[in-house]
Amino acid sequence: MISIYELKPKFQQMLMPFVNYLHKHNVTPNQVTVSACLLSIITGVLFYFNFESSWIYAVLPVFMFVRMAMNAIDGVLAKKFNLQSRLGKFLNELTDVISDTALLIPFIFITQIFPTGVIIFISLSIISEMAGVLAEVTSGERRYDGPMGKSDRAFLIGAVSVLILFGVPLEPYLYIIFIVASLLIAVNIYKRVLGGLGEN
Repeated sequence: MISIYELKPKFQQMLMPFVNYLHKHNVTPNQVTVSACLLSIITGVLFYFNFESSWIYAVLPVFMFVRMAMNAIDGVLAKKFNLQSRLGKFLNELTDVISDTALLIPFIFITQIFPTGVIIFISLSIISEMAGVLAEVTSGERRYDGPMGKSDRAFLIGAVSVLILFGVPLEPYLYIIFIVASLLIAVNIYKRVLGGLGEN
């Protein structure tokens, strides 16, 4: 099943000037990773206190793109300049989960029907990343199978925000979006587990 993650190599290539600039100025991959997480938390807090304001729905899609770029940059920076570290691996996995949670929780307040669907979406997102990490333990390869992997979730949140910004009355139907997205995450969890077992 198609995932935005498949576009990652081309996206990374586009970001090379930024990667080279950061390395030239002694910025480390871990600094990029932590900065992306802190910005996610700040954006999530702003969203939490301003979910009724239209401007936050303009900020969210822009930030989701910036976050995807930063998530790509830290990896390229580490690999290209041999800056990988064990701490970096921990930070990469933990900050992604923290960032997703901070950015998604405020959707509970605008999901008019079955807001618990947002919690299910967040929970399955965390389980999905855990499955990807555990697959590396069993097979030696970190799994990023879609659908609805990290990049897909970022795109979904950005798209929902844009539609709300332009006045599309999505709020009564958000629970359907989150339920469908959760089912897709369940599929990727299954695929990641199979991949970790060497069965796909």
